[in-house]
Amino acid sequence: MMLRGRLTTAPLVLALILPLAAADEAREIVRRSVNIGDENIRAARDYTFRERRTGRMLNGSGAVTKTEVETYDVTLVDGSPYRRLISRDDKPLPSKDERKEQEKLRKIAEARRKETPTEREKRIADWDRKRQQERETWREVVDAFDFRIAGEDHRDGRAQYILEALPHPGYKARTRNAGFFPKVKGRIWIDKQDYHWTRVEAEVIETISFGGILLRLAKGSRLEADQTRVNGEVWLPKRFEAEASARVGLVKKFRGQMEITYSEYKKFQTDSRIVATEPLP
Repeated sequence: MMLRGRLTTAPLVLALILPLAAADEAREIVRRSVNIGDENIRAARDYTFRERRTGRMLNGSGAVTKTEVETYDVTLVDGSPYRRLISRDDKPLPSKDERKEQEKLRKIAEARRKETPTEREKRIADWDRKRQQERETWREVVDAFDFRIAGEDHRDGRAQYILEALPHPGYKARTRNAGFFPKVKGRIWIDKQDYHWTRVEAEVIETISFGGILLRLAKGSRLEADQTRVNGEVWLPKRFEAEASARVGLVKKFRGQMEITYSEYKKFQTDSRIVATEPLP
């Protein structure tokens, strides 16, 4: 009788233990992924790239009513990034606007060349500090969500984990930027080989307010973000897309899409574009 009772109880015990073990495995995968980002940040700072931003306004039925496209050249000017507008709506800037952009770049480069060593160190440190603040926010992901391994995938020839993430009940954000975590759910793709995130899909499940009632992001708003491996050494943004309904203040309501694509990554030390620093004629 005792043996029969133990055999009858065993499936119940397994049914209780296995989900917990799977959840622990999923959380450990995420924990490992957020703890390896510092090296990636250091490598990413050496790259220049093109950034193409497409904004679309939508009407109530979801049809596009207006589209605006801006493309930027993002390069390093004496140790930290500078974004220069190079085209609108996929057309070169008019000569007048191009001269203005070149002049702004020249002034920035000249000002940075005149910095004292202390001023330069502070500027670069401020930029690094912002990246580290972002890292601190993402480290909260481990505790802010409950995870489940939802499957596997192959992207760009690399094996991936797919994890579902739901807000952990009662979690309180430790940093201001993580305050919206309890109001979103999503999926995360994590590379099996080096544990970097390759894709994120998120959905707003409760209205998010920014600045009190000045801006409210509606339930159902969605975002997607993809990363790609460059030169076999670093993961960098490939694409970001968001579709959202929002309200500004108490009256103005709008619905729109934003898509950002990143391309032409070049390592600054070896093959980056030359920065013009001389006055244009």
